Amino acid sequence: MGIDFGKLKKKAEEIGEKHGDKIEQGVDKAGEFAKGKFGGHADKIDKATDKAKDVLPGGGPDKRGDSGNQ
Repeated sequence: MGIDFGKLKKKAEEIGEKHGDKIEQGVDKAGEFAKGKFGGHADKIDKATDKAKDVLPGGGPDKRGDSGNQ
C-alpha cells in the first residue's frame, strides 16, 4: 500500500484551479510576513513568492499579464 502520487497531483490541480486566487493571496500574505521578519532578504522573498505563483493554474506573471510584483 503506497501513496498514489498521480491521484494526489490531480487533486492538487483541481484545488488549484478552483481556489487559485485564494492560494495566491495566501502566498502574498506569507511573503509580506516573511519580509517583516527578514526584510534584508526582500528580493529573495519576492522571487520565491513569484515562483510559487508560477505553478498555480492561471497564476504567474506570464499568465496574469503583469510583472508579478505588487
